Amino acid sequence: MARKKLLSQYHPVLYFLSVWEKRIRRYIWWKYNKETYASHKQKDKLPFRIKKHQSVLIRKLGDADLVLQYNKVENLKIAIQEINSILIKPAETFSFCNLVGIPTKRKGYKLGMELTFGEPRAGIGGGLCQISNLLHWLVIHSPLTVTERYHHSFDPFPDYNRVLPFGSGATVFFNYRDYCFKNNTNATFQINLWLSEKCLEGELRCSEEFDFAYHVEEREHEFVKLNNQFYRKNEIWRNKIAKFKSGKILETELVTKNFARVVYTPDTYREVTLADLTEEQKAKV
Repeated sequence: MARKKLLSQYHPVLYFLSVWEKRIRRYIWWKYNKETYASHKQKDKLPFRIKKHQSVLIRKLGDADLVLQYNKVENLKIAIQEINSILIKPAETFSFCNLVGIPTKRKGYKLGMELTFGEPRAGIGGGLCQISNLLHWLVIHSPLTVTERYHHSFDPFPDYNRVLPFGSGATVFFNYRDYCFKNNTNATFQINLWLSEKCLEGELRCSEEFDFAYHVEEREHEFVKLNNQFYRKNEIWRNKIAKFKSGKILETELVTKNFARVVYTPDTYREVTLADLTEEQKAKV
């Protein structure tokens, strides 16, 4: 089934206008909505760690230009300064784009790899999704509530030392594809980010210690082939576990279902027809 082009894909000017129309809408939303956005930082770390994670900075990604990956590291350094040590107080909302702002050459951002219309390409500030991916993984291990999250509609590269389940991240594109979560608890949370020699590292800390934790897992993963096109699907689930009762499961929750186009040939796959897909999956074909 051929995918129809968006109007903005026919000419660079149309794409530019489409992007800025969406950005202006977001600026208006920020100005007039009633959300209180996290903006205060604290150098001292909150006492209790909820979750820590790290992701490798430079990866073997097919024919991806290594220069763009090294540029990405420089982009991460700039964005981290805007997020590191941020406090998310009760009733506050964390907005990635609101905090980081628009990536520009004037701020020091370089050309990094970004994914647009199913293709990897160079873009100013490319690679910042590595931060939003890490943040989402931290957040879904906490009682914070994700209020806005997007993920790429296609899978561009075969797995190479993948640690997290496919589709467990969050993509951002200033400012209309944002990553947001809200603190609906009575505790205060804190995000800390830093770069080690080989990794982007981060942790989520809290002012209080909870008597529960979360375990996130992947289910129903497989590659399928439909009309000479490959797709990847899975489900992300999490269990809420009682920390001091031998890991007793208190709740089980479906976090998300993923179904994405694959732009490489997987080693194993299953042939399917449209009749084998759900209505939600058909809408992504």
